[in-house]
Amino acid sequence: MAGGLPYEAPLIEMRKKIEELVQFGQEKGIDFTEEIARLEERYHRLEEEIYTGITAAQKMHLARHQQRPTALDLIQLIFTDFMELHGDRMFGDDLAVVGGLAKLNGQTVTVIGQQRGKDTKDNIARFFGSAHPEGFRKGLRLMKQADKFGRPIITFVDTKGAYPGNTAEERGQSEAIARNLMEMAKLSVPVIVVVIGEGGSGGALAMAVGNRVLMLEHAIYSAISPNGAASILWKDASKADQAAEAMKITAKDLLEMDVIEEIIPEPRGGAHRDYDGAAAAISEALVRHLQEMKGWSAEQLKQDRYEKFRKIGSVTFEAAAPEPEMVEEEASSEAEAESVEVQASEQPLQAEPVRNLSGNAE
Repeated sequence: MAGGLPYEAPLIEMRKKIEELVQFGQEKGIDFTEEIARLEERYHRLEEEIYTGITAAQKMHLARHQQRPTALDLIQLIFTDFMELHGDRMFGDDLAVVGGLAKLNGQTVTVIGQQRGKDTKDNIARFFGSAHPEGFRKGLRLMKQADKFGRPIITFVDTKGAYPGNTAEERGQSEAIARNLMEMAKLSVPVIVVVIGEGGSGGALAMAVGNRVLMLEHAIYSAISPNGAASILWKDASKADQAAEAMKITAKDLLEMDVIEEIIPEPRGGAHRDYDGAAAAISEALVRHLQEMKGWSAEQLKQDRYEKFRKIGSVTFEAAAPEPEMVEEEASSEAEAESVEVQASEQPLQAEPVRNLSGNAE
């Protein structure tokens, strides 16, 4: 099991034993069919137990798995006739964001994704999927183009956050993110967002103001990365697992809080085990949601987007019963105030003398 995670160690060990028994039987000409069948049954029971009980911390590591499909991987599998477009027409071409025109089930769409690298060299070129301002501006340029020509927009979110270096700040990082939020809210075409890996902070939200926000089963989505939260709360980034458990970052948590609309199931063990299976599930969900919004007017799409984000987060206030002493004091104060008002009303009104410009009374 290549790329196994720590919690998968028992599965890896059992699979190794099964393979050794099969090889030994072939070499010695001994029939171990029954023994292998029993081990396979135990393996599948253990697999079910492990994968149905994945914790938030384990999902965090799964979402960051080096072999997890990237935006470009999924674009190639889901869409046809993809033509990548480059640059923001202001500064340059940020490789942390990819996008262009493509066809989904025969319909022309604009697809934009945050792209992690496949190896160290690629990660450095793509800033590990953390965009500079020109990356967000490139995405916005493609969205406005789609809006002009009436093409639906699909975005793939997969970033730990926006690039935090000096170069990004010098070129207006916060303004670029804020502008994306504002402009995406005003788009007149359907916008579907899919969180495919890690959706972190404003870097994720700058590509995630959509009519529908979907998440892969083992993806995570949060206002700050668990590592960042641990650094702030406990001054120790190594406590990221503890932060992840407390932050409600999993797809299940976010669906319950109405932050997302749907959880897209992943192949057994995660999307990195079966790219085709993951792509097929995403494609089915995209087609279904686009069909649902087909024929909606620009105003309906904007209102739908507005209502989606307005309903996130509900606050209830419970009025506390006043203390008896406070009630008596308030009543006493009100009585005194009424008494003063009555006394003042009984006093005859005296007109102040009118004074001329020299200050003398007339």
